[in-house]
Amino acid sequence: MSVLQELGRGFGVALQPLNIILAGGGVSIGTLVGMLPGIGPINAIAILFPLTFAAGLPPESVLIFLVGIYYGSQYGNSISTILLNVPGTSSAVVTAIDGYALTRKGQSERALAVSAMASFVGGTLSVVGLIFFAPVLAQVAIQFGPAEYFALMLFALTALSSLGGDNIFKGLIALGFGLLLASVGIDPQSAVPRFTFGQLGLLDGIDFVVVVIGMFAISEVLLTLERGEWAREKGGRLRLVWLKLSDFSLTIWTMVRSALVGFFVGVLPGAGGTVAAFLGYSTEQKLVDREGTFGKGDLRGVAAPEAANNAAANGSMIPLLTLGIPGSSTTAVLLGALTALDVTPGPSLLTTRPEVFWGLVASMYVGNLLLLALNLPLVGFFSRLLQIPRWALMPGVAVLSVTAVYALNQSVFDVFLMIGFGFVGLVFRKASIPLAPAILGLVLGPLMEKNLRRSLALSGGEWGVLFSSWIAIAFWVLALLLLVLPAFTSGALRKWAFHWKGDSSAPSS
Repeated sequence: MSVLQELGRGFGVALQPLNIILAGGGVSIGTLVGMLPGIGPINAIAILFPLTFAAGLPPESVLIFLVGIYYGSQYGNSISTILLNVPGTSSAVVTAIDGYALTRKGQSERALAVSAMASFVGGTLSVVGLIFFAPVLAQVAIQFGPAEYFALMLFALTALSSLGGDNIFKGLIALGFGLLLASVGIDPQSAVPRFTFGQLGLLDGIDFVVVVIGMFAISEVLLTLERGEWAREKGGRLRLVWLKLSDFSLTIWTMVRSALVGFFVGVLPGAGGTVAAFLGYSTEQKLVDREGTFGKGDLRGVAAPEAANNAAANGSMIPLLTLGIPGSSTTAVLLGALTALDVTPGPSLLTTRPEVFWGLVASMYVGNLLLLALNLPLVGFFSRLLQIPRWALMPGVAVLSVTAVYALNQSVFDVFLMIGFGFVGLVFRKASIPLAPAILGLVLGPLMEKNLRRSLALSGGEWGVLFSSWIAIAFWVLALLLLVLPAFTSGALRKWAFHWKGDSSAPSS
């Protein structure tokens, strides 16, 4: 009962007129920021926090605004991803798999509507989890050490074997390519340059934005040039669009399951929305993709990563608020904002500053409602972008890509590197090699290496430390099952089918 009383106090804070305006402004800015590749919520928060701090707003109001930018940007990422195949963050890469395929079929409005609803469902369910399970999950997250994180990352990479479609080998090729890119730069332990070939621009490694914009956006421009497709895409008319009941019933359980996956992954510091989106997608693919439609324009392939991604964004508030542990660069900035506002995160935050914790939790529910109310009616407007002829749209995508990459480090070298990855992406797409595993390999590679080295350093080089806890063993077992079960079950099903038909030519193995 005390939890409900505190939540009621939180809604009293969140529903103040000023805080409603700030929540609406935060999610609106977040949506716009998410649509523009290369900017990201971290830059918007870093720029706007000093302004809100100087305005003398109370801490809970400042956090409501900044966190609104954070989870609002998660939906904004899906807009450019679905319409233009330009994911702005690594977590949006998964949405591009089926989202852009639906756009190519002339169903961008359906994809955007499902994306908006999945964001709402994921955000809402994760707020419920935040209300009731924050203290308990914070204690579970403490038990994750370097060995457990390494096993978790390995499990996430293993789950990607299904993204290669029928040919798992192609998925592993893309994954290996991403891990290779992740090793470029200064060795974190010995400070020796690796695979830089004497190029100063590679000493800091290869930026994710350079790779993802090159392999997705630039390769799309090159593919359009090759095919000579300069007509308009099939876009919707400028009208109000609402989610169809049939689409909602098809995807609702996918949203729920993926939200649960995303929330628990988001609780783990360092895992983040990228791991959540990939795990949500791969889990749903294994559970419901009986017709092999994932990757070819399945609405459930849009709902899964979007629900998981938004749930992870809210779930990441648990270690931040209850332990003071940021799980990503964005939450690290939010931790700095908390410190500047004289708010000390930790287990005592729920009792010493309840208006901050519960006001923020309640505002996240209000913000998700505002996000749905703002974006769902605008689906028709967003899809109107596809009415721009591709001879005008593709140069615009190229200019936006070059601008976003150059703005990162003011480096012409990065621009040429992006173009090079555009040709790599073109080769991958023509060879039917999936792009998503390469991106996840690039993102998770440094985390895997860091946690592996840290585990071995703490154990004095003893490899058994990787299997020293039940959590690590559980992830190792799950990873092994993901590798073995598909081949076993497919063979067993073929034998069963031949036996059922009475076919004597059934394979023997």
